[in-house]
Amino acid sequence: MTHVAFIEKNPNSPYNDQEIFSAVTILDAPPLQMYGIRIYKQFVEGLRAIAEAHAENLKDNVYIARKIALPKNMNFSEEMAQIEDLISKEKNLEVRALLATQPHLSALSRKKPDLLEIPIGGKSIQDIFQFAKNHLGKEIRAFDILKVGQMVDVIAVSKGKGFQGPIKRMRVHRVQHKDNKAVRHVGCLGAETPSRISWTVPRGGQMGFNNRTEYSKQIIKISEKGEEINPKGGFINYGLVKGDYILVKGSVPGPKKRFIRLRSTIRTQKTVPAPEITYINILSQQMK
Repeated sequence: MTHVAFIEKNPNSPYNDQEIFSAVTILDAPPLQMYGIRIYKQFVEGLRAIAEAHAENLKDNVYIARKIALPKNMNFSEEMAQIEDLISKEKNLEVRALLATQPHLSALSRKKPDLLEIPIGGKSIQDIFQFAKNHLGKEIRAFDILKVGQMVDVIAVSKGKGFQGPIKRMRVHRVQHKDNKAVRHVGCLGAETPSRISWTVPRGGQMGFNNRTEYSKQIIKISEKGEEINPKGGFINYGLVKGDYILVKGSVPGPKKRFIRLRSTIRTQKTVPAPEITYINILSQQMK
């Protein structure tokens, strides 16, 4: 994280046309590799995959080969012909893109990618399939999908804090000093009957390392020049941002080097004007 100064351009904000400071999160965003298309059909019991096509250059990608077992008899033309036949005849279909991250393009030491399956939206099934066909085997970059000023939801696994007691985990108050047993515990575990402890009683246990979604975060910048955001010596416990990056206003869940997903927000549908950035702090974190 760092902080920026920007001129607010939202007419509904009390700080409109004023320069303000805000904390931001820098997300390293190397391109995604679209390695396949999967077709689903809606049945009575739910969605079921009925066809799949892989990119022609998939066998040349040594990083994806570390993650999945590639089909031995993979024929690109036959797979695409089967999908095109289904698109023209079947109904209630859903097209999803099979994507792989490219951690080797970032500062991470790992090479094995994370695999994603993302539905593709559009007006008609033919337009959706055409978009998927045009991008099959190609890279999809952040500015191809996201826009500056767009509101997004951030999904990630939060920081793990291990086993913690009820004071830190559930934020209950300490009992008074006259208690004859302990101080950092709850005063009562429940009624005499039923003879069990309810799940609502604050107890010690695992804290953190949970999948969390934070809503309505604004993207204030997307750039492909990672060198303009790097502090001297790089980011502590991460390194240097080598290529594309995203500036998100505020904080996001999870520690450094953790996989983070962004999606269009499901709560705030209004278009928020992008702020005009005047200053980005890139001083080394070791100097603060």
